[in-house]
Amino acid sequence: MLIFYYFRLSFYVVTIYSYLYQNYGIWQSNCFNCLIYMHWLLIAIFIVIGLLFLVLEILVIPGAGFAGIVGFILIAIGIWQSYSVFGAMAGHMVLGGTFLLTVITLVLSLRGRTWRKFMLSTEIDGKVNMIDAEKIRVGDSGKTISRLAPMGKALINGEFYEVRTDGDFVEQHADIVVDKIEYNKIYVKRKDQDHG
Repeated sequence: MLIFYYFRLSFYVVTIYSYLYQNYGIWQSNCFNCLIYMHWLLIAIFIVIGLLFLVLEILVIPGAGFAGIVGFILIAIGIWQSYSVFGAMAGHMVLGGTFLLTVITLVLSLRGRTWRKFMLSTEIDGKVNMIDAEKIRVGDSGKTISRLAPMGKALINGEFYEVRTDGDFVEQHADIVVDKIEYNKIYVKRKDQDHG
């Protein structure tokens, strides 16, 4: 909040000095030169923060819209400030520079090599059930390694498999039997249900 009031005050002071310069030719003051530099810094800050919000909108939070709108507003304020304080020539230069800077920023941020530092480079070594018809068949029995609620792990014919039930919950270390095999999914039921 304090920064907002600082920028607001600097805008008013620069506007007053610009008015004095245009109407009365006051230029020699060192304070005035400092305020001119401060206003250029303010314009640059608005544009750079606006670009950061645009990059956030495109890469980090797409679809939200808020960051993109804030980014466009900040860039527009920076460009408007350059036109209103420094005139058309400086405004055109800032507008062209902002457009060029926006294009360069978006190209650099969308390049693949830029994001390699942030990408997860680990490989997933997990696997899905690869069911060998010779190792497991309907009717084979085994034991649950974990609780089946309704999915879990089981040991069948000396191999560990991910198994599921038709909705029943089976406790850990229970005797089970393979009920059916569909699309690499093994369905089991309690061994005592097999005879019932």
